[in-house]
Amino acid sequence: MKKSLIAGAVLAAIGAAVPAAAQSNVTLYGLLDTGVENLTHAGPQGSATRVSSGGMNNSRFGFRGTEDLGGGLKAIFQLEGGLLTDIGGSDGGLFRRQANVGLEGSFGRVVLGRSFTTVYDFIVAFDPMAYAPYYSWASSGSASGVNSYGMITSADNIVKYSIETGPVKFGATYAFGEQSTGTADGARTQLAATYTMGNFAVVGSAEQGNGNNVAATNRHDSSRIYHLGGMVNAGDFKVQVVARSYKNELNNRALPDVRANTYWAGLTYKASPAMTLVGAVFYTDVRNVSSRVESDPKMYITRARYALSKRTDLYVTAAYAKAKNNQVISLSRNDAGFADTQRGLMAGVQHRF
Repeated sequence: MKKSLIAGAVLAAIGAAVPAAAQSNVTLYGLLDTGVENLTHAGPQGSATRVSSGGMNNSRFGFRGTEDLGGGLKAIFQLEGGLLTDIGGSDGGLFRRQANVGLEGSFGRVVLGRSFTTVYDFIVAFDPMAYAPYYSWASSGSASGVNSYGMITSADNIVKYSIETGPVKFGATYAFGEQSTGTADGARTQLAATYTMGNFAVVGSAEQGNGNNVAATNRHDSSRIYHLGGMVNAGDFKVQVVARSYKNELNNRALPDVRANTYWAGLTYKASPAMTLVGAVFYTDVRNVSSRVESDPKMYITRARYALSKRTDLYVTAAYAKAKNNQVISLSRNDAGFADTQRGLMAGVQHRF
């Protein structure tokens, strides 16, 4: 008798919970990407062969969810952390990739917390390497330069807005600096838009990032970054071209601005339903510095990607980078280089869940 009462209570509780659960959705997702890489000039002693996490994309796991609030309004959230699959560790912290909550409706989408920035979200579709840690300079350049000449990819204390209407998608980001010296100190602002017409798309973005106030000068560093790019899809082929203008005004106005223009282009070919081939080139034209330190780095990449299923891919990526004036260069935006050239070859597997 007691067992029957308990079973009935459990069934009643499940039945009562079903309508509420139908209005909410929580998804666990992730991406595991690990490869074996051979890299020249990997350290002071020379080349190295190693297992690396994130050959095509950074490994990660996360939770995202929505709740239907009625009238077309939804509550949304996302928690996402990076993984280092080669050592089984965390990449930067528990949820350092994303930790935000917001609302979505006919007005668009608004999130607050930590997030990737608007420019990061919009430019990724125009990078043939899709921000691969090995090897792409779309989000930032070689880790070996005096400056990465890159975009602001993520920020704390963020308010991010996006809306899509017809062929136009628009986004804006504001990240609070939260400094007592003034609202401008440490703040970051971005705007971006794409226009898609048939097989053709264009993107443009503008951003400004301020450093913290420096007591000696009562000023802050200020960077301004602009992107303009285009993409054409023609059957099995896709072409992407982007230019970035970077300028950093130092808090000490007696020193020259840091300037550079970065360009990249890529060609993607769908050789078969399973096989995708990619070729890309990146170039940074360093400006306004002494010729002794102008590295003007170039990087050439080719990749073959084979889909074993909708979730699992094998890939092989080869890359070569070179800098001028004996400046050191790195294929990765995270790892320092030790010579003015570097070659890399990586073979790996990626699985999404």
